Amino acid sequence: MAIELQQNLRLQQQLVMTPQLQMAIRLLQMSRLELAEMIRQEIEANPTLEEVQEPIGEEANDVEAQEPLTTKEVAIEERFESYLDWQQYMDEYNSTGKIQYESEKKESPDLEAFTANKTSLSDHLRWQLLMMKPSPEEEAIGSLIIGNLDKNGYLDITVDEIALMNQSPPQKVKEVLTRMQGFDPPGICAGDLQECLLIQIHQLGIDAPIIKEIVLHHLKDLENKRYKTIAKYLKTDIDHVIAAVNIIKGLDPKPGDRFNDDELTYITPDVYVIKEGDDYIILLNDDDLPRLHINSYYKKAIRRGEKIEEDTRSYLKDRLRSAEWLIKSIHHRRKTIYNVMESIIKFQRDFFENGISHLKPMVLRDVAYDINMHESTISRVTNNKYAYTPQGIFELKFFFNSSINRLNGDTIASASVQEKIKKIIETENHQKPNSDEKICAILASSGIDIARRTVAKYRELMGILPSSKRKKF
Repeated sequence: MAIELQQNLRLQQQLVMTPQLQMAIRLLQMSRLELAEMIRQEIEANPTLEEVQEPIGEEANDVEAQEPLTTKEVAIEERFESYLDWQQYMDEYNSTGKIQYESEKKESPDLEAFTANKTSLSDHLRWQLLMMKPSPEEEAIGSLIIGNLDKNGYLDITVDEIALMNQSPPQKVKEVLTRMQGFDPPGICAGDLQECLLIQIHQLGIDAPIIKEIVLHHLKDLENKRYKTIAKYLKTDIDHVIAAVNIIKGLDPKPGDRFNDDELTYITPDVYVIKEGDDYIILLNDDDLPRLHINSYYKKAIRRGEKIEEDTRSYLKDRLRSAEWLIKSIHHRRKTIYNVMESIIKFQRDFFENGISHLKPMVLRDVAYDINMHESTISRVTNNKYAYTPQGIFELKFFFNSSINRLNGDTIASASVQEKIKKIIETENHQKPNSDEKICAILASSGIDIARRTVAKYRELMGILPSSKRKKF
């Protein structure tokens, strides 16, 4: 068989992700903090890109309220114009049409609210260990114990394993462990929940046999609130059991939890929605986001055609083009977020007026059709973006809910149903809490058609216990 080379002409369509399209997509799905960090990195890496320290021109702080927002989705074939008039562009960049900027009304964080670094559990325990003036062997054993505690303060390994690791007698390890179990916080260095509670009972000087009996033999009954079973087994009345249970509830099952590094995450909204009269004003939060422009020296050098080495000229052109794409993409991102928020307000006005119970079913397609963009673009815009509203701070994804049918043929948002379930449970008789079946019947009486298993699913999503564990005596 002969082997030969042939040339064939073939016409085909192929999707090409241009650099500017890739950048626009990447910026859309970034959170505000990620965008700020990305801009800082670009400023360091691109010599033609500079941060504007002062507004360019007197109009930089003005708001052009009449400019229409006609942002279109970035298309593959779109090409950004090279070497724009940046003076004019920055005026536009500093104002996104109808978007208004916040004034002194927005409160700055109180500097007194910031504290020094939080002490870790290991540092806290090691300090107490050193206060014992331990021998080198005891210090080594104590360090092994501290290093093998989980985030809740429980010891992950056995005494024999510690003894083997440190080449020490098990009795010596037990002695050091017993002393460390008297450290603060109470219950630390226990092997399990039962031991943790017993250590705290001992430290508090509680001398009530019924409490120890419940901890030793009836933790499962306690978890499921089977108080009558406990009373029958211990041959006592239920009032004594409830009194003992209330004391046990005051103990800490996770003594190491308050030293965890999982601190609260403070959300800074990307968008503020403020009500003025009958209208809602959208304010984009651009605090701490550097305002960019092109370095005039490099731009003029390329324009004038100054004698520059070909490699340098090629590098500068590439950097100038990259800077243009970045500034244009940031501007496009801001206008897109504004348009999406404006559309959300249009669809969910009842929510902004009256709260979660009035949230309407809405999907990405609704907003995409309204502002003439693709659903994937709306999904990227709503990812990790938060809005401050008269009803509180919500992620933009919160406003998109599946629908649940009403008995009269209308629909209601799933988030509204969850809120109704929450309110039903909050107002129930705590001695006879509502079962999922009962909640289902209550919802049906208000015209909401929902299955029992759906009630259970929503209850679990909200972190609410089943009726058997919500019962209070």
